[in-house]
Amino acid sequence: MDVLGSYSGHTDPGGPAIRRDLGALTVSKVSVGPMDNNAYLLVCAATGDALLIDAANEPDRLTDLMGHGSDRPHLRTLVTTHRHPDHWQALAAVAGMFQPVTVAHPLDAPELPIPTHTLVEHGDTVRIGQVELGVVHLRGHTPGSIALLYRDGDGPPHLFTGDSLFPGGPGKTWSAEDHAQLLDHLEFRVFDELPDDTWVYPGHGDDTTLGAERPSIPEWRARGW
Repeated sequence: MDVLGSYSGHTDPGGPAIRRDLGALTVSKVSVGPMDNNAYLLVCAATGDALLIDAANEPDRLTDLMGHGSDRPHLRTLVTTHRHPDHWQALAAVAGMFQPVTVAHPLDAPELPIPTHTLVEHGDTVRIGQVELGVVHLRGHTPGSIALLYRDGDGPPHLFTGDSLFPGGPGKTWSAEDHAQLLDHLEFRVFDELPDDTWVYPGHGDDTTLGAERPSIPEWRARGW
């Protein structure tokens, strides 16, 4: 698989991956499967330990993203952001190949095709080598949807949101109650806590920033679910 060193936030199905170097951490993004799902490979620069966010589809492509040489990262952790099947079609295959610790929220874990080793709640942390990611529970798209937050020292934060936040608004909900819950969690746990330059990595499509989305919060509430 080709991996481009110029990171734009945009990937195409079947196209090359893109990678950015944040110093202590590298982030690689690739689109997999018929629903243009994003998978993200995070690698600790100090240890070579890796974490994969959403083994969504095409396990062979995800394996290619990690490389095949002796210097490839060690996949230690596999996080599933939520229970919807388009986000875990390759979960069993990738877990079988690399034996990582699987991670999910307890409200969604029972719906996944293989057992979850580590259940995480809001405020917990997940480690990749020497790097820590914070867990943000964003109930609404599913009961156990989670985001992962990396605070990059003096740089902007980086937030991996699954299907809870996209360019243009929150992910789909199926009731007014779920819609309100997701917006409350996004507002109080994300927009109130993080600056506008926070980079957002969604579960489908292009990246965005909190600053680009923040002005639309009243519109999201008004339009309903």
